[in-house]
Parts: sequence; structure tokens; C-alpha cells
Amino acid sequence: MEGGSSSDSVEKHMTQKGHTKTRLGSMFPKIEPFVPRTDHFNPRELRSWAKKTGFVSTNISGETSTSNVSNKFDSAGFDVERGIEHNRGGGSSPKIEIDPILGRTRPPRGSEIQPDSSSGHEMRRNDNFRDGPGRIRNEPVLVDKVDERLNGNGVAHVNGTRNEAVNGGGNEVPVVNDIRHKKDEKIFERDVQIDMYPGGEEAAHGGWGGQSEMRIGLRDNPGYAPLMYYGLQHFLSLAGSVIFIPLIIVPAMGGKDKDTATVISTMLLLTGITTILHSYFGTRLPLVQGSSFVYLAPALVIINSREYRNLTEHKFRHIMRELQGAIIVGSIFQSILGFSGLMSLLLRLINPVVVAPTVAAVGLAFFSYGFPQAGSCVEISIPQILLVLLFTLYLRGVSVFGHRLFRIYAVPLSIMIVWIYAFFLTAGGAYDYKGCSPDIPSSNMLANACVKHAYTMKHCRTDVSSAWRTAAWVRIPYPLQWGIPIFHLRTSMIMIIVSLVATVDSVGTYHTTSLLVNSKPPTPGIVSRGIALEGFCSILAGLWGSGTGSTTLTENVHTINITKVASRRAVELGAIFMILFSFIGKIGAILASIPQALAAAILCFMWALVVAMGLSTLQYTQSASFRNITIVGVSLFLGLSIPAYFQQYQPESSLILPSYFVPFSAASNGPMHSGSEQLDFAINALMSMNMVVTFLVALVLENTVPGSRQERGVYIWSRAEDMETDTSMQEDYSLPRKCSRLFCWGRR
Repeated sequence: MEGGSSSDSVEKHMTQKGHTKTRLGSMFPKIEPFVPRTDHFNPRELRSWAKKTGFVSTNISGETSTSNVSNKFDSAGFDVERGIEHNRGGGSSPKIEIDPILGRTRPPRGSEIQPDSSSGHEMRRNDNFRDGPGRIRNEPVLVDKVDERLNGNGVAHVNGTRNEAVNGGGNEVPVVNDIRHKKDEKIFERDVQIDMYPGGEEAAHGGWGGQSEMRIGLRDNPGYAPLMYYGLQHFLSLAGSVIFIPLIIVPAMGGKDKDTATVISTMLLLTGITTILHSYFGTRLPLVQGSSFVYLAPALVIINSREYRNLTEHKFRHIMRELQGAIIVGSIFQSILGFSGLMSLLLRLINPVVVAPTVAAVGLAFFSYGFPQAGSCVEISIPQILLVLLFTLYLRGVSVFGHRLFRIYAVPLSIMIVWIYAFFLTAGGAYDYKGCSPDIPSSNMLANACVKHAYTMKHCRTDVSSAWRTAAWVRIPYPLQWGIPIFHLRTSMIMIIVSLVATVDSVGTYHTTSLLVNSKPPTPGIVSRGIALEGFCSILAGLWGSGTGSTTLTENVHTINITKVASRRAVELGAIFMILFSFIGKIGAILASIPQALAAAILCFMWALVVAMGLSTLQYTQSASFRNITIVGVSLFLGLSIPAYFQQYQPESSLILPSYFVPFSAASNGPMHSGSEQLDFAINALMSMNMVVTFLVALVLENTVPGSRQERGVYIWSRAEDMETDTSMQEDYSLPRKCSRLFCWGRR
């Protein structure tokens, strides 16, 4: 939009084209152009002029997921659409090219000004948006109202790259001499800007409002062979999240190698079932459901409490049944939260400034477990960490047969290589000690030298596990395979709060994934539907006995971004393979045989990735805002410091438990003494978990400290009305037709 600084050239040009001016004047009402004062920019005059013309166009260049533009001019709507090219000149006016041979202006590439016929926030398709000569592509156009954000001088800042020249009737006016008014354009650009990309930098991935970078879109069907390949690829890239949790919790619960293999098979089955359910009845985004690290910390807190670590007989089964009961209660609460519609109200409180530190705290919670456990066998763990970093960072751009194998399969490839390396170390006698056998428990060893080496043999040898010998070839996991769940108020209270943290994690993943696959954000009703189904899937996890609840894996965002495959059918087909693999007991046995030092080393990378994915959510906010960085910093610091205070009240635990489990043993000995053992246990346990404290601090600060919607990066969700008018959105999120008749509430 051109200001009055170039009005002289506009009038001169229109005088030269007198017949064109007359013709336009007969078609449109004569409205005087907006002429701002040179000494002071008044946004109200701009708003008044925009109301008269009905046309406002601002071009946003680049392709990325946009942050929320929520500051709104009171009554003037801005039609924000993506530009095709960057305005390298830095001016705010469109550059009209003049053919040096013909001596006339070249025809424009497409209409860049549209009437603002709607209010509020919605997405539209510009079907005639040209991308170069002879090519037309559908380009999603973000229509949003933008509030004026005034600086100290009352100047409105709306952050961006280009503005369009319009005459009094709202039509585009060519600017003949752009160089002559370069100074005026720079002044106008400084005063009026559109900030769709906080920090002045675009994200690396395509997203909402940008052209999709996905090789295979959400509803694409490339054929069964590619679907099988991409489906297995998706789950292999998430292998670390799916299979390594049992390697931590089952030995801590006193389980045997056979029990570890059974729990892994159970998790594979539940991952397949819950992913298919979410793909059909949840948000319908290409997201894998499975055992999340969110539920790992509370499981370790319950496992290492004094009441359970003193058990002798059937310790594994008893603790597993205790976890099952707690998970079922917490999942019922999560389902009620979604089905009742309360989730739509909670969404108003969940924003990137809450999601970022909460998810980051999930990964930071295990810093005391990561390398202390991996350090038991540094000749295996250090090569594993270095190799996975080499694949993901240094070789991420290397393409093999058109596929970036090192980046996509960094985790499984590095595990296979280091596992083979560990096998040769074991076969070569690196862990053979005279008179010591790895099959004898350390408690039964008589020689002090053997006791000293027992820990190394257990964590480093590849042949120490008996899972392959004891596991059956075919075994189908079934509900209540460990017995009837045990329900206690104290553990149920813990899981109810943890289900809220899992909900916050999933909300952030929903929004980021929708932008990544170039779809519109889901409506609050669809988010509620997804959360409700996650609660139902966690109930299934509690019935089958996987040890943790089921939720959307945060690593999904990283997987979709690196594979560029967002096909819903590929994820469903991969889930079917997970179900089939769960029936083969030997597969679970092979995975249970991974040395613990190797598993801990790869988990160091996985937990660091969770931290990175959480902090990356701040890209949707003004990350340089002092308000935001203070909230995130205070939340993370208190989320680490307050649990450390509660964890210091267990002096006897350091003599009984390994050092990496001591931070998870505060439930029974914390400073909280209210007279109720159940309440004391729950509060001490919750306040000793980093993610819970971080979530509570961030939630309170984010929703009480003043800040504009744009500064906070408030999530913008689609409206229910969009589902009725947008067929593309219906195909993305609507339930299958037969199911939608039964669940009318889930249509929006």
C-alpha cells in the first residue's frame, strides 16, 4: 500500500493515461487516497482509509509456518498472503518492471490485492496465484485481523516485507519511477511492518501459509510399495522412543530379561493400535502414538519409593499393577477433559511460552540418569553418542540413492553399528574376568574381584541377556497379563497431573505438525477429540500393562520434517507392521538384548532432542522479548531447583539405590508433612518432578504477566465455521463418514 509520499508520481502517471483514469472512475466510487503527514504517522487515518476502500494487501515472502498475528486493527482486516519473491530492495511498494525495448510496463504476474470480505481469522485459497510464466499453483492465503501495536510515539508497527500501491478506488497503481521515491518508501517501511516471522528470520520448514515442502502430503496415496517403505521408515526413525523405555523401567522394577521382552512386545502392539485409532478418530494428523518420556519420570518416582523398593516377592508384577491402576485413573481424567469440552477452555491457557519449557523439562529431567548410566561402559557409549551426532549433524546432507539415509535412520543405523562393535568386544574377551561368570547374580558372587566387575559385565556384554533363550517365538500380548490393576489415591493423583503435562505436550505437537504438513490448524473441537482419544489409548495401555501411558510422541515433528512424508496412510500401514511384529516374541527378545550402556547412550541423544524440540516452539513467539525469555528462564530454573530441594530429603536412599535413581526417590521422604500419608506422597512426588514444576510455573506466569498476543505467540486455531465451508479442511480433519454419523460432536 503506497502512502502519500508517492502520490505526485501516481497522479502524473494517471494524467498520462487519461482514458484509463476515466474508465476506472466510472467503475469505482471516487475515494480520496490516503495521504499521511510527513511529520507524524497516524494509524487511525490509515484505518479510516482502509475502511473506505475495503482493500488492504500485505505480502509476506518466504515459506514457513507463521506465528500468530493476533494484534488487530479494530475494524480494518488485513489480507495477508504469501509473496512469490523477496523484495530485496527493502521498499514497501511493488516494483513495476519496464520493458527497455518496448518502453512500456510489463503485465503484472497476478493480482496481489483482494477485497477484505471477511473478518476474523480464516484461510482461503487463491487459485489464480501465478508462480512464474505459465504456471499456476494453489497458494493458501492467511486472512487475519491485525491489531495496531503502538510504540512510544504512537506509531503502529505491523512487521513485514512489502506493501501494495493502491489508488483511491482500491485498485493497483503502477509506480513508474521507483528510484525517485526510495527514501519515502524506506520511511514508510520503517513505520508500517508486518511481523509474521519473529526475529526477522523464517523457519526452516514449510508450514501454514506456505507452500508445502512435503514429498507426500497428508492425503496422498503413492501406492502400496512406497507406503510400506515410508511407513517402516517413520517408525524406525522413532525407534528410540518406542523401545527404550522398557529397558529402563523393567530392570528397575526387578523384572527379568523375559519380562523386558514381553513389555517391549506389548508396547509395539499398543503403538500400532493407538496410532491407527488416532489416525481415524483423533486429530487425523500423521502422528505416532506410543509410550512417551512424559510418563517415564512418574513411573520411576513410583518404582523407587520406599513402599515398593522393599518388596521381595513378585516385585515386578506388583509394581506393574500399581502403575496400571494409576495410568487408568489419569487416563480417565484426560478422556473426560476431552469429551466434556473442557479442553477447549484449557486451550486458552496453553501457548508456546508454556509448551516450550514444559517439553524441554521432560528431557532435562533425566540428566542424572543419562551419562552416569552410559558411563559404565565408555568404550561403547562414547562411540555411540559420537556416531549419532555424526549422522544427524555432519552427514545430514549426504544423499544415498536419492535418500538422506544418515539423517533419517541416524538412531537405528548407529545402534546397529555400535551393537556389532560391542559384540566383537564381547567375543574378543574384553569383558572376560578370570573366575567370573556374567550369568551369576552379583549377590551370589563370593570373590570380591567378581563383584567389582559384575556391574561392567551386566551393562557392556552383548550376551548377558537371557531374553532370546527364554522368549517364545509367537506370543500375543493380552489385557491384564500381569494381573488385576491396583488403585491407590496417591499414585492416581500423580498420574492425573502428569496427564495434564502430556496434554500440553500433545497440543504443541498438534499445532506444529499442522503447520508442517501445510494444513490449517485444527479447531478446538478437533483438539479436544484428539486429547479424548489419547486418554482412551492410555486406558488401553493401562489394561495391557506397558508401564507407561500412551500419548503423541514429540519426536514426530522431527521425523516428519526430515523425511518430508506426511501421508496418513503410510503411518497407518507402519502401525500394522508394529502390530505384526508384536506377535513375534523373538523380536522383543532381540530388542531386550541391547546392552544397557548402549541404550543409555542413545537416550542421551533422544532426551536432548526432546529438549531441542520443546525450545523450538518459541519460534512462534517474539523470542527476543524480555517477557518471554524471562518466563522461560525462570520456569526452567525453578523446574530444576525446586525438585532438587525435595530430592535432598532421602539420606538413606543414596545407600540403597544407584546414584542415577536417587532423584526419583523423594516421594516417601520429602519435606511435605500434612498428616495424610496419601497426600504427602503425592505432593512430594509431584514437586520432585522437573516437568510438573516447570509446567505450573510457566502456566501461571504466562497467563498473568501482561503481553500482546503477537508477543506471546498465542496459538491460532481454526473456527468451526471453517469446517463447513472448506472442503480441504474437512478432508484433513473430519471423521470417516460412517463414524461421523455416530459421533456428531467430533465433526468439528
